[in-house]
Amino acid sequence: MSTKHPVVSVTGSSGAGTTFVKKAFEKIFDNKNLNVCIVEGDSFHKFERADMKVEVEKSRAAGKVLTHFAENANHFDKLETLFKQYGEDGTGQKRYYIHSDEEAVEHNARLGTNLEPGQFTPWEDIETGTDIMFYEGLHGGVKTDNADVAGQVDLLVGVVPSVNIEWIQKIYRDTSERPYTPEQVTEIILDRMQDYVEFITPQFDNTHINFHRIPLVDTSNPFSGQAVPTPEDSLVVTTVRIDGVDLQAVADKLPAEAMAFLQNDTTLVYKGSFMVDVMDIMLTPIIDQLMTNK
Repeated sequence: MSTKHPVVSVTGSSGAGTTFVKKAFEKIFDNKNLNVCIVEGDSFHKFERADMKVEVEKSRAAGKVLTHFAENANHFDKLETLFKQYGEDGTGQKRYYIHSDEEAVEHNARLGTNLEPGQFTPWEDIETGTDIMFYEGLHGGVKTDNADVAGQVDLLVGVVPSVNIEWIQKIYRDTSERPYTPEQVTEIILDRMQDYVEFITPQFDNTHINFHRIPLVDTSNPFSGQAVPTPEDSLVVTTVRIDGVDLQAVADKLPAEAMAFLQNDTTLVYKGSFMVDVMDIMLTPIIDQLMTNK
């Protein structure tokens, strides 16, 4: 952890909604005119797409399916090193995972390479003179016998919807934006379950703030093809484990229709459609303090 070069990390499972939270942070950073070093979580996977398919089939034959949640499919050590080095002197190395043809064109033009979707760009030094590092991905708060990523983070935020919402969101995203059938996504969820329990959920004991979305509609069978519950059909339970956040003051700044209340001294509950407002009210002063301490 560092006062001069702070690291902010948003961590959550596939389908949890971390990208939504990332956009909220980016708005705060833009309003503060901060120069941010963005780190993409999937760039710290160990295998490119084609190699991962081979490794998955090998592991399936051996009786334990390799998944992107697992330690041996990721570079936890490199992620810890990046956070630590950035905290010490504002330097480090990162890379990108290419998701699409558009990203391939962008990075190939920048690097003079001929990379395709599913491949990594080469490791490169991060830009100099940044104010803050921001990570969003699966493992921003992980802690194992071999790596302590969480210990290098100044503000660690968990995005943790009810698991049924998480699965509904994942099935919807992967079938609408990626070339998967519902049956294939269900198989992925099942394959990942042990690693989900071992590497994803323990992170939320390490976080400073958790945003936990729960449904107000029936999500009993997330595999039935139902629509993703809207924010209006959800509540968000936000738990804070750091000093300096006045939850009653946050609640008082919300309109009556947010239906905000304190469940206890560390937990604020409110309508899901006001999650962005709560993030802005709650997180902006924390970012201000991180910048003041530099």
